[in-house]
Amino acid sequence: MLQNRFGRLTATALAGSMLLGAAACGGSEEPTTSAKPEGGASSAAAPAEKGPKVGLAYDIGGRGDQSFNDAAAAGLDKAKTELGLADTKELEAGSGETEAAKEERLRLLAQGGYNPVIAVGFAYSASVKKVAAEFPEVKFAIVDDAAATAPNISNLLFAEQEGSYLVGAAAALKTKKEHIGFVGGVQVPLIQKFEAGFVAGAKKIKADVVIDVKYLTQPPDFTGFNDPAKGKTAAEGMFDAGADVVYHAAGGSGGGVFEAAKAAKGLGIGVDSDQAKTAAADVRGVVMTSMIKKVDVAVFDFLKSFTSNSVKAGTTVYDLKAGGVDYSTTGGQVDDIKIQLDELKQKIISGEIVVPDKSS
Repeated sequence: MLQNRFGRLTATALAGSMLLGAAACGGSEEPTTSAKPEGGASSAAAPAEKGPKVGLAYDIGGRGDQSFNDAAAAGLDKAKTELGLADTKELEAGSGETEAAKEERLRLLAQGGYNPVIAVGFAYSASVKKVAAEFPEVKFAIVDDAAATAPNISNLLFAEQEGSYLVGAAAALKTKKEHIGFVGGVQVPLIQKFEAGFVAGAKKIKADVVIDVKYLTQPPDFTGFNDPAKGKTAAEGMFDAGADVVYHAAGGSGGGVFEAAKAAKGLGIGVDSDQAKTAAADVRGVVMTSMIKKVDVAVFDFLKSFTSNSVKAGTTVYDLKAGGVDYSTTGGQVDDIKIQLDELKQKIISGEIVVPDKSS
C-alpha cells in the first residue's frame, strides 16, 4: 500500500504517494515541504563528504510511517553506511497538495545539486516526468510507477500481488471463522494488486472463505493512506461482522487496523515493512505476518548502480523470484503453516501458479 502499496502515497512525502504505495492522500491544508533531520538527513548547504548528493522525496507520512516510506528510508540508510553517501536531503509532502507543489519539491532538489533524486510513490508520476525533462543530467528514480518514462528515469516496480497471495493463503489457513478482510488505503490500480493477490491466495486454500473488502477513500482523496481512525473504523466493521483476520494495504492507516484487531482479539496482517517489528509496541502482538515489499532493496540497488555509473533507465520489477516481495515470520505466528506457504511460494516462482494483478 500501498504502499503499494502499501503507504502514505500521495502527498506526504517528497517521493510521494503509494501514493500510494501504495502501497501508496488528500486534504485541505496547505502543502508543506520540509527537510527531515531524523535519520541523518543533512541540510542542503552541508558539504558532501563522499559520493553524490542524494535527494529523496517521500510519500505521505514520510520517514516514521512504520511502513512504505520507512522501507525507502532503510534503503537510504544502508546506502549511507555501505556506499558512504554522507550528503542527503529528505523532503516530505503535505496532504492535499497540488501537482505544482510536487514539481517544485523535485525541482528544488535538482537545482540544489542533488543527483540522483528518488521519488517514493506513484503520485509523483507526472511531476517526475516533467522535472526530469528540465534536468536531463540528473538521474531520477520513481517507486511504484511505470508511466513516467525518459532516458534519465528509472522505474522501480514490485509484484505486490505475489506477496499478497502468500499472506492471503496464511489468512485462510489461520481463520477460525472462515471470514477474513482486506482494507485498502485508496482504490487505485496499485492497491487493487494487493487485493487481487490476497483474494486469490485465500481462495486457493478455502474456496468458500468470506472476504470483506473496504477502501478508505477514492481518488483524488488520498488521505486513506494516512488516517488511522478510518483504518480502525473499517476494520472494526469487519471484525464485528465476523472476520478474525484483516490485511491492510493502507500505509499509515494500518495502525488503526491493528488497534481494531487487538480490541476484537483478532489478527492483523501488515504491509511493506515487517510490521511485527515496526508497528506501535502495544499492537505488534496482533500482527500475524506482513507482506514485505522490499522498497529498501530497490532504493539501495538504484543508489549502488549510480555510484558505479551503471544506472539503467526504464522498468525493473522486483517480484517473488527476485526477492522483491515475501511474507514475514516474526513472532512465530505462521511457523505452523510455513511449509505450506513456502510450497506456494515455490510454485509462484516456477510459474506453476500465476497470480492475478487485477481484482475481479
